[in-house]
Amino acid sequence: MKEQTVIKDKFSRSQKALSLKPSLGMGTGRSTTRIVQGLSCETREGDWVFKTDMPEQVGGNGSASSPGALGRAALGSCLAIGYMMWASKLEVVIDLLEVEIETDYDDGALFDTSNVPPGYSEVRYTVRIKSPASTEAIEKVLDKGDKHSPYLDVFSRAQTCIRKVELIHD
Repeated sequence: MKEQTVIKDKFSRSQKALSLKPSLGMGTGRSTTRIVQGLSCETREGDWVFKTDMPEQVGGNGSASSPGALGRAALGSCLAIGYMMWASKLEVVIDLLEVEIETDYDDGALFDTSNVPPGYSEVRYTVRIKSPASTEAIEKVLDKGDKHSPYLDVFSRAQTCIRKVELIHD
């Protein structure tokens, strides 16, 4: 519970600061991804480096997780973190929290052999929680977490995507 107390204090401090000055919450995330070999990529954002690749059977090196795995991890970790933040804020003790993400897809879209969209046809998530709290308290935590989850929003609402191209000629 000590960790949840620290989370609650920092959550409340951030909430108060953003209430007083909403512009503190505005920002732009920026990462740069580069092909390093074949289909293997390296993404840098600040001090962090993430590697992605595709399986050998589709031309990759199988050296790292696929972009799909990282996308599912982004959603799962965003949900788990949000639930723990709200549990802490609402003083609901959580002993174990796990989020499982399942997605259905058709790779035929990626390889131009089917007419379905290339993204997921369905995303499902299962939340496993061990807690002495009531079902009602847990449902309140989950509802708050879902309502305020950036990646649940990204996965469930169409986003505006704008492509810019910078050609480099030698």
